[in-house]
Amino acid sequence: MDKSRQFEIELGYIKDEMIRDDCRMLIEELPDYFFLVPASSTGKYHPSYSLGEGGLLRHTKAAVRIGYELLCDPSIGDKYTQTEKDIMLMGLLLHDGVKHGIPKEKYVRFDHPILMANFVLDHKDELLMSDSEIELLCSVIRTHMGPWTTDYNGEEVLEAPKTKYQNFVHMCDYLASRKCLLVPFDDNNCISV
Repeated sequence: MDKSRQFEIELGYIKDEMIRDDCRMLIEELPDYFFLVPASSTGKYHPSYSLGEGGLLRHTKAAVRIGYELLCDPSIGDKYTQTEKDIMLMGLLLHDGVKHGIPKEKYVRFDHPILMANFVLDHKDELLMSDSEIELLCSVIRTHMGPWTTDYNGEEVLEAPKTKYQNFVHMCDYLASRKCLLVPFDDNNCISV
C-alpha cells in the first residue's frame, strides 16, 4: 500500500519540501490499520463520515482541511510563520496515527497522543527537521486531546494544550469530531469541495 498517496492533497498544503518529505516518510511507517479503522468504534464522539471502514483516515483529512482553511485566513494564519503552519498541519496529519497502539489493540488507546509523539521520536534520526521543529511537532501531537487528559480510571495521563500551536491543533481535531460539521467525501475518500 502506498500510504502517503492517500494524503497527496493534504501533503500539498505543506509548503516546505523537507517537512513534507518527513511527513510522507512517517505516514509510510504508520500501521496499516490506520487507513481502515473507524475514528470511533461507538460513533459517540465523531460524525457519520468518520465511521465505518476508512473513518479514521477521513477524520484526519477533515482535521487537516479545517486547519488549512483556518490558516488561509490572514486574521488567524498571520499569527504563525510558514514553518509553524507546516508543522501544525503535519501534526494534524499524524495525530491519530497509532490510535489503537502498536501492535493494534482492540480498542483505542487513551494514551495514543503520547504513543504517536514517541513514534515520531523513534524515527528522529531519519528526519531532516531540526530538533526544535521535531519538538514542536511532538508537542502538538501529545496535547491534541485538549482538556480530556484523564483516562477511564480518572488518572491524569495526558498534557493539556498550553501554547497557541497546541491549542490550534486541538481546535482543528475537535472541530473535525463535531457531529454538526459534516465534511463531504467522494468515493475515493477525498473531500469533495
